[in-house]
Amino acid sequence: MLVLPDRDTAEEVAGELADRFGVSDEPQLVRDALAGEDDAEDAQWLVVVEDPGARLDSAALDEFAAEYEGWLEAP
Repeated sequence: MLVLPDRDTAEEVAGELADRFGVSDEPQLVRDALAGEDDAEDAQWLVVVEDPGARLDSAALDEFAAEYEGWLEAP
């Protein structure tokens, strides 16, 4: 799961995953409001990537997310 600062960034990252990592399944986008926050401006967005065979390099995914001011969150 990649954690990103906003929806636009999450959508861009989701689109890039196929090109950069060969992800064939469409990643799921999920809004993750910060604890106690109701304002949508304070929400992070998650890009959920299914990798049942654990073939994706977690370090490379973390670096990729960092390019967009995000990070890889281990499940």
